[in-house]
Amino acid sequence: MSGGPTSAVDHTIPVTVLTGFLGSGKTTLLQRLLRSPRMVRTAVLINEFGEIGLDHLLVERADESVVLLQSGCICCSIRDDLKSALRGLLRRRDRGEIPEFDRVAIETTGLADPAPILYTLLTEPVVRHRFKLESVITTVDAVNAELHLSRNPEGIKQVAAADRIVVTKTDIADREQSAALRETLGRLNPSAELLDAAQWVDSPDGSIDPDWLLSPRPFASSRTGPSRPRVEAGGHVHLEALRRHSAAVASSSLALEEPLDWTAFGIWLSMLLNRHGDNVLRVKGILRVSGMSTPVLVNAVQHIVHPPQHMERWPTDDHRSRIVFITRGVDHALLRRSLAAFSRSTISDFSYA
Repeated sequence: MSGGPTSAVDHTIPVTVLTGFLGSGKTTLLQRLLRSPRMVRTAVLINEFGEIGLDHLLVERADESVVLLQSGCICCSIRDDLKSALRGLLRRRDRGEIPEFDRVAIETTGLADPAPILYTLLTEPVVRHRFKLESVITTVDAVNAELHLSRNPEGIKQVAAADRIVVTKTDIADREQSAALRETLGRLNPSAELLDAAQWVDSPDGSIDPDWLLSPRPFASSRTGPSRPRVEAGGHVHLEALRRHSAAVASSSLALEEPLDWTAFGIWLSMLLNRHGDNVLRVKGILRVSGMSTPVLVNAVQHIVHPPQHMERWPTDDHRSRIVFITRGVDHALLRRSLAAFSRSTISDFSYA
């Protein structure tokens, strides 16, 4: 972790990463987003057109890998790697071969670990100079979540990386199973906002408001989406296989009472990720830094640390530093003692519920 927080004016192009396991509803969500007039100036990156089912939205093929959609969006296939695809979009735009765009949406394959994509966006020099990762949205299928998440580690990583989790197919899933799934997702990633696809309020043409779904979500101690249901003991029975599989995955939500020394915290986080990066699935926190009147947002996925962001204001009346850790096989008691020693702060738990 290097550099300090900055509040400079940002002219980079925002990028949203849409991930989720096979059949979890990524394509449906993307289709509905692209119907919105506000998505006209959007470039969509996918792996192969055959996997995404957007044929009814295609109107013209610009070349072998780029098509223009009826909505005005650009849709581009990733034939080699993400870095080359993003650079290619910029070159084509600058040459006037494709329309201007001011947003990028990337849909991953269903089996993808999102970490390599985030690594490219956050570390590759040219990409980082022109693009900015804004949010990660993960779709989870309420009907098949037990199967998908219990057998595929990538599914757990997709959930851990999410800023928002869209739970799909709740209209056909058993109510008890859906409630238990939401409780499990809340346990795996307490900092993510949970959204029920069945509760979307759609426009007459079937689109959804992209500003509502894609905008960055301030780190806060309360949820703005549908509330997380409280589940009775019997509600866990359908997801026992998932709970056994994810037993090694744990989250801690910690509050630090005293202001943090930025340099000391940076050293501590760098040491944590260097030692346990593969097993630190997510770190997200809002920090009260010594000498600063407004908070700093920190975000990390495995070995990858987002550039720290200086926020304009505190999102709540709670001005303590609050950090969420999602790890696999890491001793959270040891992590807590280590953080307390470096920060020289009293640490307590806080809850999103």
